Amino acid sequence: MQAAAFCRLSLSVQLGDDDMADRKPIATAPTDGSKVSVTWKDSDGVINESIAQYRDDGWWVYIDSHTRKKVEPTSWRPAASDDDDQ
Repeated sequence: MQAAAFCRLSLSVQLGDDDMADRKPIATAPTDGSKVSVTWKDSDGVINESIAQYRDDGWWVYIDSHTRKKVEPTSWRPAASDDDDQ
């Protein structure tokens, strides 16, 4: 039983490290078109986290599969890698 508990603890620590990547000021984000995770506030004051790309002189996120929106993010972190997203 102790070995099983240790495995679960190790797994949660590893996942926690990936999920808790440090956020950085948006001014330091790459503007080469690469995808990053950004936080931004909508018109209702709700803070959102989305995958975004810098292009056309601004940060753009997809609201749904057909709609892009220009946002003013406050921070960023590397996007989680997703092989299906290429």
